[in-house]
Amino acid sequence: MGPIYKYAVVVVLLVVIFSLGQALYYMMTDKHDDKRMAWALTRRIALSLLLIGMVVFGIWMGWLQPHDVGQ
Repeated sequence: MGPIYKYAVVVVLLVVIFSLGQALYYMMTDKHDDKRMAWALTRRIALSLLLIGMVVFGIWMGWLQPHDVGQ
């Protein structure tokens, strides 16, 4: 389950980055209507919360191992 879970976390991270780029594109092209940009940013926030939850759950289940940075 560990490698599959890690791939799922990476895919969600890439979707978050794509959504951020999509919001930037909509910000630059839509001059009068900001609904698409706001929706893309809202989707990014929701996906970021999902990503944080997945990381916390993965650490709790033992599928993800945090390393000791700075120790």
